[in-house]
Amino acid sequence: MTGVTLEEVDFEKLGGLVPVVVQDATTREVLMVAFANREALAETLRTGYAHYFSRSRLQLWKKGETSGHVQRIREIRVDCDRDTVLYLVEQTGVACHRGTRSCFTDPLLDQEATLP
Repeated sequence: MTGVTLEEVDFEKLGGLVPVVVQDATTREVLMVAFANREALAETLRTGYAHYFSRSRLQLWKKGETSGHVQRIREIRVDCDRDTVLYLVEQTGVACHRGTRSCFTDPLLDQEATLP
């Protein structure tokens, strides 16, 4: 099996950040999307817990640091362009700041268009 090193992740496309898609490692439910810089990804690798970069606070943060809703990393994958990361996690509590397990609870509604 081949892999990607931290140095090979392309942080430059988004000015030092990569999107991180977060999935439950067992159910594969998408829980959230966040961003990581090199430091956040390195800290995630070092500790085994999900770390991100807050674009609003401009700082590194550990998911669940204050709430206790931590994400234990089970696997990390990198996409084919090496500019997006997937965390497969064991979620403690809820992932969304609104109190739901997933941040993806609201369907997109458009009265003009319907899906087949």
